[in-house]
Amino acid sequence: MTRSITLLLHPSRPEAHDWAKKIVKDLNARNIEVRSASEVAIEGATKKSEQEIKKSVTDCELVLVLGGDGTILRGTEIAHGSDVPVLGVNLGHVGFLAQINRPTIDVLVDAIDKKKYKTERRMTLAYKIERKGSLVGEGWALNEVAVERNTESMIELFVQIDHRPLSRWGCDGVICATPTGSTAYAFSAGGPVVWPDVEALVLLPLAAHALFSDPMVVSPESEIAIDVESDTGVISADGLRKFQLAAGDRVLLTSEKTFVSLAHLEDVAFTDRLVAKFKLPVDGWRGE
Repeated sequence: MTRSITLLLHPSRPEAHDWAKKIVKDLNARNIEVRSASEVAIEGATKKSEQEIKKSVTDCELVLVLGGDGTILRGTEIAHGSDVPVLGVNLGHVGFLAQINRPTIDVLVDAIDKKKYKTERRMTLAYKIERKGSLVGEGWALNEVAVERNTESMIELFVQIDHRPLSRWGCDGVICATPTGSTAYAFSAGGPVVWPDVEALVLLPLAAHALFSDPMVVSPESEIAIDVESDTGVISADGLRKFQLAAGDRVLLTSEKTFVSLAHLEDVAFTDRLVAKFKLPVDGWRGE
């Protein structure tokens, strides 16, 4: 049986293209087929659209991503709904989804060939959009779902948790994040950092005109409902999937029953990822 992996790379980063050419050549030499979702043709790789690859992703043993966290999120879109792990090699700034240390191409190819990588499951978030009693949209997110204004005016949102009213906010929006997404948009907006093996949801209003507008950590078993009381708004999932909202729409948020599997060549503690990402002052620490 032919072994195969899927390759996805940053479309405008020359280094990613250079890496891809060498990786494909070396994997082909080890009888591993490479399916590429890159806009640029790579010699030795079978070029397909992301939609085509997603339909047959279970035929692959790994999704290899060359790029930053944004490109890795595209990779998780391909792998979502399967047990195929996503291995990200960060060729930009240090992120939270990719390898903390960049491997050499030889080390990377050998790890893929011998399956010398570790995997971890990350919880995901599901959303549904109801309009006049009908379902008009649904989807998922690995990082976060944001319900936000798309005009200069504030958006009016009424938030409920587990069928009980929580608060009505005139605000820029509301973010609901997974632990994985707690270090992304939610963190930038003042939310807490949640370790990825903690199953919880972060609920965070943005610039809310209210006495109570602090970030909250919610049970993954809870259902969060957000009613749109302004004329318009927009929902965004991981910044990839967007849907225009209208007055009277209800957004329902729950933890999804499926997980995304992330692969790493090294078993690096999340604390070390925080230190690397934010350059925290640990020099001279006795346990270094």
